[in-house]
Amino acid sequence: MSVNKNVLEKMSSQELEKYIKPDTKVVPQAILYAFDILESRGKEFSSEEIERKNSLMTTEKEKAEVIPHSNHMKAANLIYLSAALGVGNMIWTYESLSSGSAIFTAVVTITIIFGIGYLAGKGTEWIKYVLLVLLILGILAIPIVIMNFLADPVLGIINVVQTILQIWAVVLLFKVPKTVEI
Repeated sequence: MSVNKNVLEKMSSQELEKYIKPDTKVVPQAILYAFDILESRGKEFSSEEIERKNSLMTTEKEKAEVIPHSNHMKAANLIYLSAALGVGNMIWTYESLSSGSAIFTAVVTITIIFGIGYLAGKGTEWIKYVLLVLLILGILAIPIVIMNFLADPVLGIINVVQTILQIWAVVLLFKVPKTVEI
């Protein structure tokens, strides 16, 4: 539930003081806004009120922190490994990086994969859909992987291992329960 601070700012100080009482049934965010508005209006708070505000702020910060599921961490590690293999792939085929645009594309691609790993490790929910779309686009390129494998078996094996790691990561991310119990 969102709280509109502008609505609270239009209230009188007496109405806002009801918000900061210990027995109020107002959501914590509204209470914190009430404290801020009253403070800006010059109200002096008692030590109990200051303690309550600090307690609410701590509680709200803890709620805001995302605690990643273990599958997020496992998927992130698999994605990092896939990106590291991509770096190895770039080193193995360094002769194909003959132009600035080829180097730029390779670096951006590796950076995006590391970024996806970072976001997965932080517990970002939407990243699994991004990874799924990129994986589907990558699977459409299987003929290129086969050609790479025939032309250079090491490059082909790296590509296959990267695909397997990314599929495994997507499966792990989609197996994360909707609510994490602590």
